Amino acid sequence: MPRRPCEPPPDIATSTVRHRVPFYETDAMGVVHHSNYVRYLELARIRWLDEHHRSYREYVAENQHFATTHVEVDYYRSAAFDDEISISAWLEWIRGASLRMAYRLTTSEGLICSGATEHALVDLRGRVQRIPREERERLARLAHKVR
Repeated sequence: MPRRPCEPPPDIATSTVRHRVPFYETDAMGVVHHSNYVRYLELARIRWLDEHHRSYREYVAENQHFATTHVEVDYYRSAAFDDEISISAWLEWIRGASLRMAYRLTTSEGLICSGATEHALVDLRGRVQRIPREERERLARLAHKVR
């Protein structure tokens, strides 16, 4: 199966988080445990919302969340203790109640991982909510593809 593109499209809104790997994120082999990569995606997604849309804290204050409905992670090489990882995120698409973010993770050695997450806007009971039209249109201008 072909892997997803690892570069954001040109002229798309991206955000990058830098994270220095602490020892506790590594496993017995001295490399970052695979489960931590999903956490890294979350760091970049929240940064992207803060920088390009609105703070996730505002959604929480309105009793809404973007529940994760799908995660993809492709591993290319390992990261280790004390590596600095750059995690870049961008909005790939948006539709009525959901959106998809894409990610590229690098160290000084190059690409280590790429990924994507899909999220549905939900209320506190977990019921799917449509993303308000004005917000959806604003996000659509930042997305690579509108569905």
